[in-house]
Amino acid sequence: MFDLPKDQTTVQEWAILRKLRIWIAALAIACLVAGIGIGAMLSGQPTVAQNEAQVARAPEALSASFAQIARRVEPAVVNIETMTAAPETPDKDDADKDDQASNNPLLDMFRRQARRPSRGVGSGFIVSPKGYILTNEHVIEGATRITVGLQSGEKYRGKIVGIDEETDVAVIKIETSQDLPTVTLGDSNSAEVGDWVLAMGSPFGLDQTVTAGIISKKERETQYFTSFQRFLQTDAAINRGNSGGPLVNMRGEVIGVNSQIATSTGDYNGIGFALPANEANFVYRQIVAQGKVRRGFLGITLDSVKDEFAKVYGLPEAKGAIVMDVTQTKDGQLTPAAKAGIQSNDIIVEFNGQQIANAQDLIQKVASSPVGQSVALAYLRDVDGKLEKHTANVVLGERPPPQAISTIDEPGGKKKESDTKGNGPQLGITLAEITQQLVAEKHLTGVRGLYVKNVDPNGLAADVRLPGGQSALSEGDVITRINRIPVTTLADFQRVLNGLKPGDPIVLNVSRYSRDLDRVLQRIVQFTYQ
Repeated sequence: MFDLPKDQTTVQEWAILRKLRIWIAALAIACLVAGIGIGAMLSGQPTVAQNEAQVARAPEALSASFAQIARRVEPAVVNIETMTAAPETPDKDDADKDDQASNNPLLDMFRRQARRPSRGVGSGFIVSPKGYILTNEHVIEGATRITVGLQSGEKYRGKIVGIDEETDVAVIKIETSQDLPTVTLGDSNSAEVGDWVLAMGSPFGLDQTVTAGIISKKERETQYFTSFQRFLQTDAAINRGNSGGPLVNMRGEVIGVNSQIATSTGDYNGIGFALPANEANFVYRQIVAQGKVRRGFLGITLDSVKDEFAKVYGLPEAKGAIVMDVTQTKDGQLTPAAKAGIQSNDIIVEFNGQQIANAQDLIQKVASSPVGQSVALAYLRDVDGKLEKHTANVVLGERPPPQAISTIDEPGGKKKESDTKGNGPQLGITLAEITQQLVAEKHLTGVRGLYVKNVDPNGLAADVRLPGGQSALSEGDVITRINRIPVTTLADFQRVLNGLKPGDPIVLNVSRYSRDLDRVLQRIVQFTYQ
């Protein structure tokens, strides 16, 4: 028998072993890859099914959340019925009819029949177990009787604790022998556009009505807003009778007081407004503590620094509040800002070390500060074309009622045309140089500038609006400066306009005579040249 050499056998065996190892390793890797793939497929199927199930259950979960919130909040939502006394004297037309002789005694009896009191309905919500209720001031305005209905069906006589015209908030109270269910006032600043909300109240007297929607916009100004009414806008249905009811977030917290609606019919059109709960809570705490709301007051009218103003004045960013005018009290006394030396056209940039974002920011900071507190202001003043930074300490006064705070009068009556010719055709305004006749007729003593004779409704200037919606420029105004340059002649004004190109900022300093205060007030108009 023929035998291989011993060394040759060993080499062949090692070759076979190496091949086996390679095949075993390859097979292991293939198994591992296959296992991972199969595992991923198997584990993915339940995940997809689970996501589909979650999506399918989402409406049910949302509905359950709505139901849970409604059950939690509804016991503290009240229906408010009011009765307002009839006028003591009939109006003039009715009185004239009553005085006329009639041959019909029955008709005369109906004419002289006592006038019936008017009734109203609104909503509110309980914020204290002792019976304090928040609602709108316009719900109980002029009421001689207030009846508060609870979810349980019990009714109580309500009394007014205090009102705040600036926010249209009222606090009323009912007396009960037991503690009442209450709501939680949440942080309205944390609300975001798109958040789900519920509106509760008594639309058309249908108490305990709940509607759902989302936050559509924050810090919304409406046609009839005040300095302290920057609303939460919602598409949750709000109708007549919902006023004073709560706007509730998905944690069951009240983040707003339903106050206004935008409508062409008088009823729900998809846009409602709620006063933020933070402002309502501020009013509630002050009214309960001292019977009224006391807000800090500087005594100035303000406008916000916008992009145009920042560009013209060389500011690094559009932040700050421009002093349009330093007001006076009705009896001619100096206001806190006047005493501190604040002047028109100063730009307030800091309040007690905090940067000022805009006019509303400064108003809020001042109003929320205690009356009599000394505050530090930092402001910029234009001196010979350069902005100099100054500081002042101001002792805050108490903000007077809204009707005592002066506003610029609307122009009234037919204006007499001046023979002086001149206009700013690119802006859509007709200007005239001030004559002695204009000074006497329009009470413009000491005012130097160009008189606005007319504003073309189709022109650029007519599109510039104040927050309330009225035109920023109108007949009777006097433009004293454009882009920091004083203008007293039409040539001065035209020279500045000729240097502008589309996209350039325009900042106008404007004066107007106020009949109420018998003096000239100042304001700022900002827009972009086009």
